[in-house]
Amino acid sequence: MECVPNFSEGRDKAKIEKIADAFRGKEGVRLLDYSSDADHNRSVITVVGEPQALIKAVIDAIGRAVELIDLTQHKGQHPRMGAVDVVPFIPIKNMTMEEVIACSKEVAETTAEKYQLPVFLYEKSATAPYRENLASVRKGEFEGLTEKMRLQEWQADYGPSAPHPTAGAVAVGARMPLIAYNVNLGTDNQEIADAIARNVRHIGGGLRYCKAMGVTLHDRGITQVSMNLTDYTRTAIYQAHEMVRMEAQRYGVPVVGGEVIGLVPMAALVDAAAYYLGLENFSMQQVLETKLLE
Repeated sequence: MECVPNFSEGRDKAKIEKIADAFRGKEGVRLLDYSSDADHNRSVITVVGEPQALIKAVIDAIGRAVELIDLTQHKGQHPRMGAVDVVPFIPIKNMTMEEVIACSKEVAETTAEKYQLPVFLYEKSATAPYRENLASVRKGEFEGLTEKMRLQEWQADYGPSAPHPTAGAVAVGARMPLIAYNVNLGTDNQEIADAIARNVRHIGGGLRYCKAMGVTLHDRGITQVSMNLTDYTRTAIYQAHEMVRMEAQRYGVPVVGGEVIGLVPMAALVDAAAYYLGLENFSMQQVLETKLLE
């Protein structure tokens, strides 16, 4: 089983390391990757492991984040409602989605009891259709969470009826693999990035399995269309990249780079390579690493 928790800290390296340490040296758990972004002020950690070992490590990491991160002092480009903003579990090998959903609920219940942290279940674990979409659960962010949770339809699935004073709330759920892919634009105009994101994402009439938002990268003086591709087999990386490029042309803005956050399935990169190189009848079986793993 895989877990990709997102933490609302991307600038203080000491805090990020303390959180990542929750996954180091633990039997049955392997830390695969972690990356931070100062503009987003967010870190993404990718871990895999045996279910119970991974559950224990994730709960430990959540506790460290609750202790270390104060959202009343947090500023960043990425939407967030919690010190630990979202904790998705993904089936990898020899696990069904139903088993992963059960694991996510175990983490949610224990987290709420242990840290007095409100927990919302989302995606495949959601208790109602309107809670499946993370954007809906997170709408209003940390600053609007107190008012939102006064509404009956937005009571937490586990834990207190009001946000944690410094750690907010967390969304926990089960989902299929997701690719976080960003396209950098040669402009510092946030309005242009926002307009492109609106047209690219599914809710705006764009790509079916794409969520997108505009972000300013202050340190570089450029903007970015930050995307989540929720099913790369149906909305490919190259499709997202090319649609951003096409929309950017309307504003005379160049695409100056792409960025993958966290890990990405090899098949998604092979698909993009085959498109851009114009390869005919190419398959994963022609990738050397595929043969080595057989």
